[in-house]
Amino acid sequence: MRTNALVPELAVSDWRTSRAFYCDLVGFDVAYERPDEGFSFLTLGAAQLMIDQIGIGRTFEVKDVPLERPFGRGVNLQILVPQVAPILARLESAGVPLYLPLEEKWYRRDDHEVGNRQFVVADPDGYLLRLFEDLGERPVARP
Repeated sequence: MRTNALVPELAVSDWRTSRAFYCDLVGFDVAYERPDEGFSFLTLGAAQLMIDQIGIGRTFEVKDVPLERPFGRGVNLQILVPQVAPILARLESAGVPLYLPLEEKWYRRDDHEVGNRQFVVADPDGYLLRLFEDLGERPVARP
């Protein structure tokens, strides 16, 4: 397995709960883990993510700043998935609410637009995940 140039590592309050959320509901696989450190390296397609339980392994904290939920304020992680529908079904079945409901959103990129079918969900610690499937490209709509 080759590691991406950028791999977020999320400090989590309960490693097993987070691992179950990411694997059972979102669809990540465990590439490897160190249970004694509360650590897992997760993959979903080309996406890679690390989770690390606070207080067991190494936790990167800012001195004198409380580490409290929701974690990751101001950041959402965009993750490309083959299809959002199966993930939405698993989340609904588990009673997990969405932060932003399913939408189709087009973003301008130079002289064209790229489309996402996407939604946002918070993980057990409040990290926001924007899961999306690619809708392709289209010309920029002119008024």
